[in-house]
Amino acid sequence: MMWIEKIVGDLGDKKSYLEYKSRVKRLPPGYREAAKALERYLMYMGPSDDGKALILMLNDLADLLEQSVADATPIRALVGDDPSEFAEAFLDNYAGGSWIRKERARLADSIDHAIEEQGQ
Repeated sequence: MMWIEKIVGDLGDKKSYLEYKSRVKRLPPGYREAAKALERYLMYMGPSDDGKALILMLNDLADLLEQSVADATPIRALVGDDPSEFAEAFLDNYAGGSWIRKERARLADSIDHAIEEQGQ
């Protein structure tokens, strides 16, 4: 590992992220806005502990939006009536987890343990 990568992180991931941002900038305005909104949600809820999975997820998002543009698929047809449901289903395809996912798992485990302690 180069010394600079020890300080600033994986340079390949940074380059891939910048390429993703460039792809989003080339989308038509509505799709660009949808990409930014989905990215914001996915970055908050997604694989924050795994840079490779995060980059893969964002590139797949760009692929999906670019294909939707090419196919003239309306944004609503793509994300459905509940965009957060779409984003959650999209997220389920990627490893890693956010602190929210970890806390959800911790809560479920704690409740299961409490039920076992209660003898139910």
